[in-house]
Amino acid sequence: MVEERFYATGKKKSSIARVWLKPGSGEFKINKRSIDDFFKRETLKMITRQPFEITSTLGKYDVFVNVSGGGTSGQAGAIRHGITKGLLEINSDYRSVLKKAGFITRDSRVKERKKYGQKGARARFQYSKR
Repeated sequence: MVEERFYATGKKKSSIARVWLKPGSGEFKINKRSIDDFFKRETLKMITRQPFEITSTLGKYDVFVNVSGGGTSGQAGAIRHGITKGLLEINSDYRSVLKKAGFITRDSRVKERKKYGQKGARARFQYSKR
């Protein structure tokens, strides 16, 4: 018997999440830890579960995630993006619902680099005429 697993990669800022979905009881493991151990803030847990709530598949799939880079907020966004792409691989009928919620589009905003001759990305050194 072949075990059915679906793989997807999600990204946000400098975070990259590798997500595996398989039919199951709704187990959620992030870097081999439970979601409650990994994310302390309730909003971050909510963000990661949003694709399941919208498609009403909460508790139908076991989720295994390897996430690295960035902060906790970026990692939660990357996991959400990865889960969304995994659900689309499972059933393409979810596309319209997930697209309307804005989960399919990758949030490509990243920190702008500091430029030479300047204090920061856009901030300049103070100018004095005299």
